[in-house]
Amino acid sequence: MTEKRPFRLPSVRLVAIAAIAGIVCGGGVVLFRHIGSEGQVQGAAVADAALCEGAAKRIAGIEPLLKGQIAAMSPTDKPRVIPLSFKSAEGTAMTQADLKGKTVLLNLWATWCVPCREEMPALNALEKEKGSDAFEVVTINIDNGEDEKPKVFMSEYKIDSLKLYRDSSMGVFNALKKEGLAFGLPATLLLDDKGCLLASMNGPAAWDSPDAKALVTAATSP
Repeated sequence: MTEKRPFRLPSVRLVAIAAIAGIVCGGGVVLFRHIGSEGQVQGAAVADAALCEGAAKRIAGIEPLLKGQIAAMSPTDKPRVIPLSFKSAEGTAMTQADLKGKTVLLNLWATWCVPCREEMPALNALEKEKGSDAFEVVTINIDNGEDEKPKVFMSEYKIDSLKLYRDSSMGVFNALKKEGLAFGLPATLLLDDKGCLLASMNGPAAWDSPDAKALVTAATSP
């Protein structure tokens, strides 16, 4: 039996693949439509501003750490809560509100996305070492159809520390695309314990690197 080996990260070639994947993925997606009155939008913005008031200080604290293996991650200039809907490993409906109380590295991936597959072992290693009541790596799979493909992939590559969060409708991707946070896969967000956006990136990274671990430590510090 051929042994499954972790992929190597990162490389310029992977970033190029990710960009191409973004074009392909973006071309086949129906854009998410926001429905609501101007008053509702303004009300949500005010609520976000109040909820995310303390995020600016945390962003300033992590910004110097966005370097090396995670240099592609950019701090946001607009801390806010982005409405996301997906399913838990048990198949129950979830939103980003269910993740409140812990800092989250949220990653969108698919089995057909080469750079996604290549960074999954590193994300798994990060969760294995740094996962706690204060931090979780939340990887949301957006394959169409049933759960079989992502389950097989995770089993074959021994992705044993990450839960199988799912969104086969690709609504999560569309929501992030609308916000200008995803042009392809993988796409990754760093959210604080209130669900406020701190930083984001497109493309793969070595999430098991010292740079990534230092970022998590800083992001979860009081």
